[in-house]
Amino acid sequence: MPVPLSYSYRNLLTRRMTTALTAGGMSLVVFVFAATLMLAEGLRQTLVSTGSPTNAVVLRKGSETEVQSGIERSQASVVTTRPEIAVAPDGTAMAAREVVVLIGLPRASTGKISNAVIRGTDVKSLALRPQVRLARGREPRRGSTEVMVGKNVAKGFTGTQIGDRLRFGKREWEVVGVFDAGNTGFSSEIWADGDQVMRSFGRDAYSIVVAGLRDAGAYEAFQIGVEGDPRLTAETFRETRYYEKQSEMMAKFLRILGVSLTIIFSLGAMIGAMITMYSAVANRVPEIGTLRALGFGRGSILAAFLAESVFLSLLGGAMGLGAAAVLNFFTFSTTNFQTFSELAFKFALTGDIIMLSLGFSVFMGILGGLPPALRASRLQIVEALREA
Repeated sequence: MPVPLSYSYRNLLTRRMTTALTAGGMSLVVFVFAATLMLAEGLRQTLVSTGSPTNAVVLRKGSETEVQSGIERSQASVVTTRPEIAVAPDGTAMAAREVVVLIGLPRASTGKISNAVIRGTDVKSLALRPQVRLARGREPRRGSTEVMVGKNVAKGFTGTQIGDRLRFGKREWEVVGVFDAGNTGFSSEIWADGDQVMRSFGRDAYSIVVAGLRDAGAYEAFQIGVEGDPRLTAETFRETRYYEKQSEMMAKFLRILGVSLTIIFSLGAMIGAMITMYSAVANRVPEIGTLRALGFGRGSILAAFLAESVFLSLLGGAMGLGAAAVLNFFTFSTTNFQTFSELAFKFALTGDIIMLSLGFSVFMGILGGLPPALRASRLQIVEALREA
């Protein structure tokens, strides 16, 4: 005969202060656990949403990032003749040859220099990235030394407001616009005319070619065509996959860091839960004896105290998740290890993270509550009633 769950629940209400303190400790652990997972997921979502499934990115073979890649002009021209590429209304291929370089800019918050991405764009670059829209000012004129900056750059770096002048590549560039690319990596970039960027940095090769395919299903044929062409030393990625790869190293680091911190904190939380439950058992020995005398078996007593511990941990888990949910409103900025550039992204709370966090809190409750529950279940009826 099982002990009613309401018995375990009511016992937590009876010890409100102890319950609140123990649940508070557990909530801190769940908060750290959920926050690091949210950080890694936010980074992944930001970079994945940067790409489009109908776009393909062509890089020099063996290059991990755009900054490392170099595609000669002749090879870029060969790529843009592929039949899988969509045709623009003006009859030209929907492809953009772009150059990507890094420059150092002072951060608005600390004044320290961080890397920012300069993307030298082509005529079709904006059409291939419909998520990019002008928020203020105007677009840079082709052939000029004008730039427009992403909203995160305008917020995070000094000297990036409309009318300001930036100096890089031995030239001075005027900021004429601010663009919003939503929650994507483009919002952390500065866009300028590609040919002018190449001249300024003495580059004779593009970094990438972005190809807008006729449809998402044309990618396989495009990949085989490009990578099998003996005139090219290039490899292709679907744009979404390419940007997802950029998040892998950083996301892995964040997960390892988060799990390490969580393990350390969870030990303290489980010990706290264990002490609370041992105290509950010690204070309720006569009560346990009465329950046994009424016919409740050892298994029922064990389950009742475990349920109490799980209730306690779930309360802590819910509190931790509630605090972590507030982070959804914050933007985090850090250096992406893969590209060495500054990238701003938001925390992202998903259903999987909620389930993982609650599952982890239940795990802590079971592990912390098991020894006291075993002690309670092993009490002899006569000894327990003698203390009444």
